Amino acid sequence: MQKVELSGPLVEELLPRFFKALCDPTRIKILKLLLEKERNVSELISNLGISQSNVSNHLACLKWCGFVTSRKEGKHVYYGVTDRRIREIIELATQVIAENAESIYSCTRI
Repeated sequence: MQKVELSGPLVEELLPRFFKALCDPTRIKILKLLLEKERNVSELISNLGISQSNVSNHLACLKWCGFVTSRKEGKHVYYGVTDRRIREIIELATQVIAENAESIYSCTRI
């Protein structure tokens, strides 16, 4: 993936899209599972308890955004997180949430 030099307007456009890709609870669960180890779709279905098509749609979004990569091994395709900074983002967000949980939970504007 090509690194792009970001300027103010481009950052303002892409930053919300970045967080929108992460705002789905299932995608966060998938990322957390993939941060533990590479997994195939069957393993994700088993862990998440959702349909194959649902898992595949979320993986497609995460892959398109560059958060997830895939590799084929025999009949299986294994998925993994492309950038370990995703773990840091999730951990940092969790810390912010811990400090503001009541306000975030009660906010009626989101």
